[in-house]
Amino acid sequence: MSFEKPMSSYETILVTSVKNGEEASAAIVQKFKDLIESSSRLDGFDDWGVRKLAYPIDKEPEGRYVLMNFTSDADFPAELERVYNITEGVLRTLIIRKTA
Repeated sequence: MSFEKPMSSYETILVTSVKNGEEASAAIVQKFKDLIESSSRLDGFDDWGVRKLAYPIDKEPEGRYVLMNFTSDADFPAELERVYNITEGVLRTLIIRKTA
């Protein structure tokens, strides 16, 4: 008898630094896209591009915004948050569980 973990839908917004160039920002985004795809099902990916921040973060006036929707078990968002927090070049993140 096998027990599957219940799956939930999540949405994450990632804001990356653009001070090191578009290539560095794109590499960070790709890293997290790959992480989500390896541990869950990526349901949507929307790159909003570089936008002005409401207020400077680490003296940076702009950031690259990316929205990703994914379906995973309940343990994965905590791991994603942990990796966000230790990655250089990540300015802000938000992970929410979507309800039906």
